[in-house]
Amino acid sequence: MTLTDDHVFEAYEPASGRRDELFRPDRSVRPAWEEVASVLDQIGHADLQNRRVEIRRLLRGDGVTYNVYGQASGRPNAWNLDPLPLVWSSEEWSTIEQGIVQRAELLALVLDDLYGSRSLFRKGVLPPEAVLGHPGYLRALVKPGPSRIGEVKGDGLLLYGADIVRDLDGYPVVLADFTESPSGAGYALENRLVLSRVMPSLFRSVHVHRTAPFFRMLRSSLAGRSASATDDPRVVILTPGPLNESYFEHAFLASQLGYTLVEGGDLVVRRGRVFLQSLGGDEPVDAMIRRVDGDWCDPLELRPESQLGVPGLVEATRRGSLAVANHLGASILECPALTSFLPQLSHALLGQPLLLPQPRSWWCGEPNALAYLRAHVDDLVVKTVVPWKGSRTVVPRQLDEHERAELLHDIAESPHLFVGQEIVEPSTAPTLNARGAIEARPVVVRTFAVADHDSFVVMPGGLGRVGSSTDEVFVSNQRGALSKDVWVLASEPEPTSGFWLRSGPSVSATDPAGTLPPRTVENLYWLGRYVERAEGLVRLLRTVVDRHIELQDRRTPGATGTMSRLLAAVTHTTGTFPGFIGRPDLGSDPLPELLRVIVDPDVPGSLAATLHSLLASADAVRDQLSGDSWLALDSLARTMVPLRGAPVDEAETQLASALAGALVNLLAFAGLAGESMVRDPGWAAMDIGRRIERTIQLLALLRATLTLGGDTAAESLTIESTLIAAESIITYRRRYRSQAQVATVLDLLLLDPDNPRSAAFQLAAIESGLAGLPRSRTGPTGLDADERVAVEAHAKLRVADTRVLAQQVEMLDGSPPSRLAMATMVDDLHGLMVELSDAIEKVHFTHLQRNPLLLHLTEGAGA
Repeated sequence: MTLTDDHVFEAYEPASGRRDELFRPDRSVRPAWEEVASVLDQIGHADLQNRRVEIRRLLRGDGVTYNVYGQASGRPNAWNLDPLPLVWSSEEWSTIEQGIVQRAELLALVLDDLYGSRSLFRKGVLPPEAVLGHPGYLRALVKPGPSRIGEVKGDGLLLYGADIVRDLDGYPVVLADFTESPSGAGYALENRLVLSRVMPSLFRSVHVHRTAPFFRMLRSSLAGRSASATDDPRVVILTPGPLNESYFEHAFLASQLGYTLVEGGDLVVRRGRVFLQSLGGDEPVDAMIRRVDGDWCDPLELRPESQLGVPGLVEATRRGSLAVANHLGASILECPALTSFLPQLSHALLGQPLLLPQPRSWWCGEPNALAYLRAHVDDLVVKTVVPWKGSRTVVPRQLDEHERAELLHDIAESPHLFVGQEIVEPSTAPTLNARGAIEARPVVVRTFAVADHDSFVVMPGGLGRVGSSTDEVFVSNQRGALSKDVWVLASEPEPTSGFWLRSGPSVSATDPAGTLPPRTVENLYWLGRYVERAEGLVRLLRTVVDRHIELQDRRTPGATGTMSRLLAAVTHTTGTFPGFIGRPDLGSDPLPELLRVIVDPDVPGSLAATLHSLLASADAVRDQLSGDSWLALDSLARTMVPLRGAPVDEAETQLASALAGALVNLLAFAGLAGESMVRDPGWAAMDIGRRIERTIQLLALLRATLTLGGDTAAESLTIESTLIAAESIITYRRRYRSQAQVATVLDLLLLDPDNPRSAAFQLAAIESGLAGLPRSRTGPTGLDADERVAVEAHAKLRVADTRVLAQQVEMLDGSPPSRLAMATMVDDLHGLMVELSDAIEKVHFTHLQRNPLLLHLTEGAGA
């Protein structure tokens, strides 16, 4: 097929000296691309741009992120997906599939040998010094004799990933192996979901192989390798936490596969068995997908300084009570020196050559290889067994003279730690750049294989990444690569299927409390508090901004008194002291300070800082939230961005709109949580957090605005403003038709059990929520500390007399009259709410003390 003039690829120029995935050298379209190119041509440039915008919107709405280490923003980067897929035919993919299966089988045999009989060393097939210096070789896992790693059924290599490029002749070449904890399968799935939604007709018409069978096999393989006899084993995904580069993927796979996302502190090993510490008690764990590097997984036997692992995990794997994907120590297979010996290892273990070539490599522990590297160093990539200046891959031709000399010196000193590898220039694929033009970019595909009995099943396609420029040597997400969906075309439509097994025995539902670690529930609790704190701040700030616009030209006592109280409420509520307290000069021009309180993330208590904490808490419980929640959270994250750095006069014009937008998104998130989350202990904790925070916010508002008496006009405006900020003005007007009175305001905001904004309503809801949390009774009265404080606060409120609270007392020092009883009451309740929060932390969220032996080892390592 040759495209006609004026087509969408008319200006597309393949890179010189590289294979192009779309065009042959004569600019005819390769067969696999014919239908795709034809449809893309019909779509046209303008529509491609629109679809890229839609892709970004969908990715933001799904909350897809990738954390680039070292960046200063504090937030993960948004994930980027090119609207143009990478297309391969079934015949082309068949070659890759066979080679990947062979390579995975070979590496599984090597892994068993290195931690078992180590016959490869004795037979001289693999020099011990080539791999034993690699930090991924965990000697604590070595077993004497010919036995395999662990006693769990199957190999230690359950998941395998490989980076593949195509050379100038179009033949696939394996650039790198990933065996430690291969990442990217979740991102590949997300890419497929998004691109199939944006280009549904194209996706259906070309019959793309589906990825669901791969994930179904993953579930089946984990279940089959579980040491438990149950038909429904408990599987967890062990993550380092939200700061990890691919944390989104960890949470995404957990929610898609129905597994529990855990951190090291959520697990405990007892008598050689791993347990999940949940609110409902300790639950046995049968299998684990680990995304924590192996040497960080057990501080008892591996790295004593690790806070990411589980003490005793190595012993659990020794006893065969836990199936792990992949087994601890699997990263030894990523040793670059080992790659140099794979061709002869394939002959020794499989009796056949490698089906897929790899870049020629020279391990410098051999004199001839060292001499070759010295003679051709500028034509090679140097890979290191241990990091060199923080990196494991060095391009000598990109170093300055001093760095190059230093590298050569280090190679001469420890040649066994270095490997020279030829540079393979990847093929290029059409990519839509930031300017809207289609250009050739180098492309690397990471595909994945999962163990299936004695062989492996390969994902059709995988995660494509394209470089930022044509001459890039390395293509990686950490270097800002753009992702691509990889389409392997089927000859006919495939049956639609999901991730779940097609059939199986019926199983009982899992107790929700048994799947919730205290850490998760604690993060949900704080998510609820931050959401309510942000909402309360937005309502108050919006009220203050509206009053400022209304009263800024008035210099009456009523106007200045009202603004003084409202501005003081902002400082007291946010804790951004000194703020407006004792600074009457700010009252005439409060906008600079208000903007600081709204948009400066470095000010503790500011709206921006609160939103940052809110989003961090949401990240930590990503697997607990519905996908639609991220529509609101993504929009919320961007509401204040236009105000940052803007001059005060420009920010003033956008302030009301930004606050309104933030409120809409906060309400949307609250509505989604209320209507989408199961009423399990996690939801109860989040709701309790919201109720506690709403009470604290309300008490702070009342303390700053209504405890002072004085000018009637100021009090009237202040009461109205307080009711607006407390979202109760309409109810008050409908219920109390006479002029506003402090006593009736307190009736509505403190005591009314039917007003969802009142303190009484919150305390009743808190008592109900606490009753729904699992607990073991320890107190002598039958109530735990958190329940006792909640009952005390509610009782104190119920016996309050608002007429007494509203009475003003003349002050002897000549200051304005004050409502001392109300101030005392509000302060007491505020103290009880703080005490209640502390009690909830201690009763439900207190983390277990570390093992004394582990503590001793850690302190020794630090010394």
